[in-house]
This record gives sequence, structure tokens and C-alpha cells, in this order.
Amino acid sequence: MLDVSKCAVSDTLVLAPGRAHEFCGPARRVLTAWVMGWAAPVLWLRLRHNPDRPYPQGLADWAAPGGLILADATRDTELLGCAEDGLRSGACALVVVDLAEPVAMTPLRRLHLAAEEGCARRPGGGVRALVLTPGEGGTPGVETRWHMAPCPARDLSATEPVGAAWQLSRLRARMTPPARWHVQDYGNGLHLAPLSA
Repeated sequence: MLDVSKCAVSDTLVLAPGRAHEFCGPARRVLTAWVMGWAAPVLWLRLRHNPDRPYPQGLADWAAPGGLILADATRDTELLGCAEDGLRSGACALVVVDLAEPVAMTPLRRLHLAAEEGCARRPGGGVRALVLTPGEGGTPGVETRWHMAPCPARDLSATEPVGAAWQLSRLRARMTPPARWHVQDYGNGLHLAPLSA
């Protein structure tokens, strides 16, 4: 059942700096766009043969398109190497690694170490890695795993325009239990309400 209390997505979606986090599910790129709104500049790395390419102007409702740097690689190893370099430099607050499958433990550990090093180099710290994977994810050793999928809109009258809605789930976190939320765009920003287990 939907709880009427609302809270900000940025307060719920806690992503520790200096760590790698996983976003999975069919709406993982939308979730990434929300994070881009409060963590810029962003380096978004993807495989060249991936047909899903972020369109910067399409992200304008959530994030400044000018803060996005897109880069392609031909292999996973190149992509992960570029991600390490981007994190280690501290030049970007967020490094997104858009992959077709979960990352193995060793490359993920390298991302954690590079993000820690980047935090030390970036004024104010705040360097994070986001690993985007399809389905339910499954990258071992991530700090948190978040799943997002579209769902039906709620609490609208017959005369109101239908807004976009999603179900956000925290599948894994080191210090907090799994949880689910209904997120809806009512036209005046995103509203988030906890869902019962």
C-alpha cells in the first residue's frame, strides 16, 4: 500500500563516495540521469556496439546536458580501464560504466580503489562509480545495488495527465536493509513513497 508521506529521491538514494554502486533493471539509465542532477560532471562509458546511447538533450529535465562526457570502447576491458582512469583522476564526480553483464570481483575492486583515490584528488571529494547492468544485476562486492523499473501511475484523477512512475528497489546495501519505493512524476518534481515489503 502506498504511504502518503513523501521524501526526496536524493535523500533515499544514498551513494557513498569513493565506492562503486550498481544500478540495474529496465529503467537503470533513468535512475542514472537523476543522480547526474546532483553529481556533475559525469563521464559515461559504454560499449560501442551498444544500441542504447544517452542523448544529452533528452536528459535536460533531470540534469545539465553540458556536464556529460560520453565515450565509447570496443571491449569490456577497455571500458573498465577508462573507468579506472576517470575515477582515479578525480576530474568527474560520477563515472558511469554501462555494461551488458555484471562485473567480476577483481575489476570491481579496482573501481573501488580508483574511486577512493579520486576522492582524495577532487576538491570536496565525492567521486563515485556507477555500474549499469541489465536484469537484476549481480555484480559482487558493490557498495549498493539499486533496481528500477517502470510501473503504473497512482493517485491520479481521471482528468489529470498521466505522469511517469517507477518502482525503485534497494536490493543490497552494506548498512541498510532492502527496501522498495514508488516514484512518480506529478509534474512538479519526483515524489517518492515507501512500499511495504
